[in-house]
Amino acid sequence: MTACGPSIYLANDFRAYAPKHKIVAILPASVTMEMRPNQARNTSPEQRLSMEEKSGADFQEQIFAWLLRRSQQRGYTVQFQNVTETNARLRESGIPLSELRSHTAQELAQLLGVDAVLTTSVRTTKPMSDGAAVAVGLLVGAWGATNQANISVNIQEAEAGKLLWKYDYVAAGSVFSSSASVVDALMRNASKKFPYTPKS
Repeated sequence: MTACGPSIYLANDFRAYAPKHKIVAILPASVTMEMRPNQARNTSPEQRLSMEEKSGADFQEQIFAWLLRRSQQRGYTVQFQNVTETNARLRESGIPLSELRSHTAQELAQLLGVDAVLTTSVRTTKPMSDGAAVAVGLLVGAWGATNQANISVNIQEAEAGKLLWKYDYVAAGSVFSSSASVVDALMRNASKKFPYTPKS
């Protein structure tokens, strides 16, 4: 795998917020798959939406698992809301996953009862070769061979929805067998720079 150097933003006043934050929710990722022309013709809008939502849920689970493991090692100062609870609250609210982006981080944080929300946006270009079309239909190996994956991870606080941390990552020239391998590459880097550490 090759990757461009990540771009990292940390709000100057992050340390003013951090002591007040106890629980962070990890939302399902917003995934956009750009398909080859043949794939686009053979994939219905419903199939594409299903693929993107499945990948978004996979990202959410994998990032949650990564941060739990790293928290044990690094002693993060926040806890992470179990994604099962996060998703249950989202379902109860009646907000479809496809419409999460139309709601502010402030609204979602208050709905989930957390101090901050972690959101992830993923865009892949040419995610599969034409030979992988069957896998697309089966929603298996949905990542296939990709030229590039652009990933952005944001943390926004609950009171005003202010952006506290942003991590942009580009992985290219890889064959992604699953969202787990993408998250592994992302989080190996991002977790080293995760802001909720016990230092001042």
